Amino acid sequence: MRVSLALTILAAMTSTALAGGGFDIVVPNRPGVPIIINGVDASYAVVESAMGLARNDSMVPTVYGGRPIDPVPNVGHYYPSLGRMPGYGRLEIEPPANRRLPQPAESYHESWSAHSAPLPAQSNVPVDPPPVIYAPQFNGPQRLPGPVPRPLRPRGH
Repeated sequence: MRVSLALTILAAMTSTALAGGGFDIVVPNRPGVPIIINGVDASYAVVESAMGLARNDSMVPTVYGGRPIDPVPNVGHYYPSLGRMPGYGRLEIEPPANRRLPQPAESYHESWSAHSAPLPAQSNVPVDPPPVIYAPQFNGPQRLPGPVPRPLRPRGH
């Protein structure tokens, strides 16, 4: 009885480890960054027979519902590293050396400068100063209003 119970538990535990042979749904970790598998955008698609840690053989995964992508960027920019000429733009033509040159342009000169703002006017002695400046009166420390506090008595130890 105990042996059959132990074998049943062992079989149930190992069956979950072998359950990785089905299909997987690919969900990108970061939005806007596609998951590319063999030239196919597999974002939110079903992938069958993918390799994993439990597989010893390498099988080519099949992507259902993915969109094929262009390996060369199909944008309106010119990438010199692709080795192709740009699809549009100026066609540069070198003029002949003995052509008639245009008139030289008139001379043009412009300059800029910066300086500090002028200082404000200096204030001199007022025209009609006060005749006398009064100092505040100070008659020494004053007693606070209220009852007179009693002197402290020494306490006996």
